[in-house]
Amino acid sequence: MDEENAVELLQRYRRDRHVLLNYILSGNLIKKVVMPPGAISLDDVDIDQVCVDYVLNCVKKGHPLDLGDAIRLYHDSLDYPNVANTGTVEEFYLLTKPEYSGSPPAREPPPVPATAPSPVVIPPPVVEQPQIPVPLPVANLPKSLSLDSPTEKELTIDDIEDFEDEEDEFDSRRASRRHQTDANDLSLRLPLFETGITDDDLRETAYEILVAAAGASGGLIVPKKEKKKEKRHRLMRKLGRSKSESVESHTQRQPGLVGLLEILRAQLEITESMDIRTRQGLLNAMVGKVGKRMDNLLIPLELLCCISRAEFSDMKAYLRWQKRQLNMLEEGLINHPVVGFGELGRKVNELRNLFRKIEESESLPPSAAEVQRTECLRSLREVATSFSERPARGDLTGEVCHWADGYHLNAALYEKMLGSVFDILDEGKLTEEVEEILELLKSTWRILGITETIHDTCYAWVLFRQFVFTGEQGLLKVVIEHLRKIPLKEQRGPQERLHLKSLRSSVDADDSCQDFTFFQSFLSPVQKWVDKKLNDYHLQFSEGPNMLADIVTVAMLTRRILGEENDKAMESPDRDQIERYITSSVKSAFVKIAHSVEVKADTAHEHVLASLADETKKLLKKDTDIFSPVLSRWHPQATVLSASLLHKLYGNKLRPFLEHAEHLTEDVVSVFPAADSLEQYIMSVMASVVGEDGLDSICKQKLAPYQIESKSGTVVLRWVNGQLERIETWVKRAAEQEAWDPISPQQRHGGSIVEVYRIIEETADQFFAFKVPMRISELNSLCRGIDKAFQIYTQLAIGPIVDKEDLVPPVPVLTRYKKELGIKAFVKKEIPEVRTVDEKKASEIVQLTMSKLCVRLNSLYYGISHLGKLEDSISERWARRKSDNINIRRSMSGKSKSAVSNQKNQFDGSRKEINAAIDRG
Repeated sequence: MDEENAVELLQRYRRDRHVLLNYILSGNLIKKVVMPPGAISLDDVDIDQVCVDYVLNCVKKGHPLDLGDAIRLYHDSLDYPNVANTGTVEEFYLLTKPEYSGSPPAREPPPVPATAPSPVVIPPPVVEQPQIPVPLPVANLPKSLSLDSPTEKELTIDDIEDFEDEEDEFDSRRASRRHQTDANDLSLRLPLFETGITDDDLRETAYEILVAAAGASGGLIVPKKEKKKEKRHRLMRKLGRSKSESVESHTQRQPGLVGLLEILRAQLEITESMDIRTRQGLLNAMVGKVGKRMDNLLIPLELLCCISRAEFSDMKAYLRWQKRQLNMLEEGLINHPVVGFGELGRKVNELRNLFRKIEESESLPPSAAEVQRTECLRSLREVATSFSERPARGDLTGEVCHWADGYHLNAALYEKMLGSVFDILDEGKLTEEVEEILELLKSTWRILGITETIHDTCYAWVLFRQFVFTGEQGLLKVVIEHLRKIPLKEQRGPQERLHLKSLRSSVDADDSCQDFTFFQSFLSPVQKWVDKKLNDYHLQFSEGPNMLADIVTVAMLTRRILGEENDKAMESPDRDQIERYITSSVKSAFVKIAHSVEVKADTAHEHVLASLADETKKLLKKDTDIFSPVLSRWHPQATVLSASLLHKLYGNKLRPFLEHAEHLTEDVVSVFPAADSLEQYIMSVMASVVGEDGLDSICKQKLAPYQIESKSGTVVLRWVNGQLERIETWVKRAAEQEAWDPISPQQRHGGSIVEVYRIIEETADQFFAFKVPMRISELNSLCRGIDKAFQIYTQLAIGPIVDKEDLVPPVPVLTRYKKELGIKAFVKKEIPEVRTVDEKKASEIVQLTMSKLCVRLNSLYYGISHLGKLEDSISERWARRKSDNINIRRSMSGKSKSAVSNQKNQFDGSRKEINAAIDRG
């Protein structure tokens, strides 16, 4: 990720520089421009190497713009630390980190020698206001900036075209724009070039091939100097056009092939002098070759023969150009042959000797050098022509000249051509002339052995690489379009199948030599990149899933194509690959949130597992809302898969905690509800996809329920039993300490019954305040304990009351008329026997006054009258607690339960006991 972020920032910085400098150069902010040595127009100046600060300073102060100084200051800024322009020499910025530099040197630095050359300050073009001084030793000054060099001429924009045509090759400090955005982990599986060919070499040779292909169509002319005004306007339109002005600039370009080649020249960063030299050389090569197509020429050889040293103003540039042509011949004809040498194999060494002699000729005196070079070129033509005219490779392009042999060289050249389809001002967009450019590129297929399938594959690769550099989703759409154009193996003709099968290359990778087919070379990096992203899509697409669907589509298309390269069916369908993406990304995301929760554990106020449950729920919600709808196109149960995996991952963390949870501690009260809520949410998510029946099947086959309700029930039951023992103790104490005296006319019951209700209600409140999962058995245990407490209180309240028979005196027989009295009128009446009361009961009877008896009975009445409210409260709170999750509970346990058990009549034992006591009293 760090490398990709750096590439993205570099690309954004580069685009901002271009927009700023193009705006400044295209307007009237600068009235005078001094061109650097070797440059004819602004076309020859690399905008990337211009110091923006210098340009802005010139605009601010109204000075002429010296592009030579701007380029020099840019490169100097790369070698020296930036200095704050605050007037003091004490402030500077280090390019390195001091902590990594070690201790300072123990000895003092040596003194500066007296003969050392004094620094030379290069003044700006205008003398009135001195520019920022930059020290530069005299010995290191280039010729154009030496002390003896004449004063550079200041030019206006109108005078730019007055320069004579001279060599304007870019020096070694010039970096291609494409190099700045290279990604190390996104490269083709192609072997390195033995001759050390660079990207600039490939780009320049690609343009030469394009010119030859255009010449074969009869559209090649050598450009001449146009009118200064028209050329200046075209140049400024190119530099200053914005995205909104692109249509206008398109309509004003030169029509036909001439204008298209001019666009390609600019896109491939080819200078005008090189363009003119190449066109003239190819036209000269066609002299005397009646009936021969320009695209059948051995292009590097013809250019070597037709372009002389005199056409270069710089010997260094000529040697570099000649070396490139010789390297192309060596790579194309010798190093990677597709067509076998046969009897020509013995001439390979002879060909290499000729290359070496041509290079060595430049070190000889001019007369001897020209003779040796001419003789070597004549011999080289004989040998190279025999190599290039070997029998055709059996591909679909017909007869070709095999100077670019070995498909990876052809592919590298064609890749550079395809890179010209991007807008130079906005590299995330295709240029408006893309269709015309692609049509022109088709004319190079004869030279490079390209087919429709190879073109679609190469183009998809180039577009995808540009998408990686720019992040422009529109390019990804075009990638998908061309990947879909690539035919399956059974859809290809037999000749094309043989041709594609022959395109193989060996590459050193992972300390071993691996053999890659054509599709593997181009699509394996794409597959590796998309697999890397999709294996962690929660992180890579966290900002939004806009590109996720397109990335998955690219992954599936490349997987289909590469799967056929093994000459067997794909090992697993797309659904299995999506499942691997989900598994990898969910695991990675869970590990990240687990680590984040552990880091914050010291400052958090809840248990780590409780926080992790909340974060896991958020992760699943995000996955369900954002990612799963996209992945469900390839895997209908993507949501179920991610939910079940998160259930398993959290379960692995939770299991040790469950095993050691024995009491209702703060951690248990914190973790159990969070874990149970997570499990219920996971079940609801899966039920929304597969339904209740499907959820039952998944729970039985794939999921191992946490069984928090069972574990929590055991812990809660242990707590309930402890509380009931406490209630019994308090009830007994309250009843024993009760005086049974009336407190006031308004409160005629004892205070003990109020205390009993307070203790019981507090216990019930604590019971329902616990958010841990509970079963009906825990509630029943609580209710039975409360019922027993009321019975104990009733027994203690009614205990001192004696039986009626123990009262003294006995109840007299009332003389009332009865029917039997008339018959037994003269019968002697029986006198009832009077029982004696023991002393203990006698004392109880004496102490039990009428008022105390009333208070006891009123207390019992208070208890039975409030028992219904307590019962209703418990029933309602239990019903409210269980009504929300009963459906999920049923799926998890596999058992059918009534939604809310009937909690009425739980205290019937107490009612019966109290009623009996009241009747007795």
